Amino acid sequence: MADGAVEVAAPTLEEAVRDAEVVLLAAPPLACLDLTDRLGGPLRDALPEDCTVTDVASAKSRIVDRADELKLPFIGGHPMAGRELSGYEAALPDLFVQRAWVTVLGRYARLGDGERIGELIETCGAIQVPMQAAAHDNAVAAISHMPLVVSAALVETVVGGVGEPEHGDWRSAEALAATGWAGMTRLARGEPGMGAGIAATNSAAIAGRLRDLRDMIDSWITELERDGGPDADALLTRFTTARDRLAEPGRQ
Repeated sequence: MADGAVEVAAPTLEEAVRDAEVVLLAAPPLACLDLTDRLGGPLRDALPEDCTVTDVASAKSRIVDRADELKLPFIGGHPMAGRELSGYEAALPDLFVQRAWVTVLGRYARLGDGERIGELIETCGAIQVPMQAAAHDNAVAAISHMPLVVSAALVETVVGGVGEPEHGDWRSAEALAATGWAGMTRLARGEPGMGAGIAATNSAAIAGRLRDLRDMIDSWITELERDGGPDADALLTRFTTARDRLAEPGRQ
């Protein structure tokens, strides 16, 4: 409020949605599902008939299906500009500029709803990318959600997991850790509730991607444990291929 981002805070959810043109759900994924239920239930009478409901949660299938069940005028949204930091103080004014903003049409979305959300995305400087929910969830499982789980699993492996004491060699390793460790564990440093919600709402797609990763790691182990030692040329080829794939036009 002091920065002028909002003029006044509504005392209740009913007051927050009353007379709203757009209701944007920007809570952790499981909380967004609960809020969708409330919009389709107790808050329905407070929701204007021409209001558009959208969200910015990381998985789309479950929330779009839920909105359809409740017959809400819903367009699922996912701006692809996340950070591991959270809270208002971590906000950036250009966070969405030139970033993809996925939209998924709900069954009861109207023409005016699409125009309104398109205007919102344009105002934020983002690029609208219409998708089907399943295609979106499978894609983000690969480039966002699986890396999040892998980041947490790496910490569990090196430092210690649930119910385990801290690993004895962690302090020695920590003293040597630099940008490689920081980069690989960046996602694990994020809000745990957000991570749990992402994993819970896109579990099948994430599990499938993790199985693919497990198969690939097994192939690395086979190479590293080759009788007589690993083939240095084969290792060079794998590292070179990975680097070059990322350097192909259009890749980031």
